[in-house]
Amino acid sequence: MPKRNDLEQKALHFVVNTGHEGVLQSELWRELGASSREGSRVAIKLEEKGLIRRERELQGGRWTYRLFPKRLPPSIESIADCPCLLCKDNARCDPTTTISPKSCPKLTEWIIFLGKQDPDGLGDDSFAQSLDPE
Repeated sequence: MPKRNDLEQKALHFVVNTGHEGVLQSELWRELGASSREGSRVAIKLEEKGLIRRERELQGGRWTYRLFPKRLPPSIESIADCPCLLCKDNARCDPTTTISPKSCPKLTEWIIFLGKQDPDGLGDDSFAQSLDPE
């Protein structure tokens, strides 16, 4: 039987890969090769860590939970409009020079726009840290 932390990592990756559709908790158990008890504990642990959201759902006359990732990894579409990609100063842009992302009005405007579109999309890096195997 895999260690709990390994099981949590595999579970989190599986849930994240389901995207916005989520996955039934019972499907997760089967995918992990775990018992329903162990699968439930892993799901609860991930929820307590703030990595997934569990929503109660009636499936086949029985109550279960659908698991959703709280954060999804970025996609290429998420940066397609980034002003840096077509900026004439891109090669000279560096945080330590006068042409810097720290003081770029176009970049600042784009980030503010993203924040208004999806306020939960910007924030801490807990999702990235959760995928760190250490």
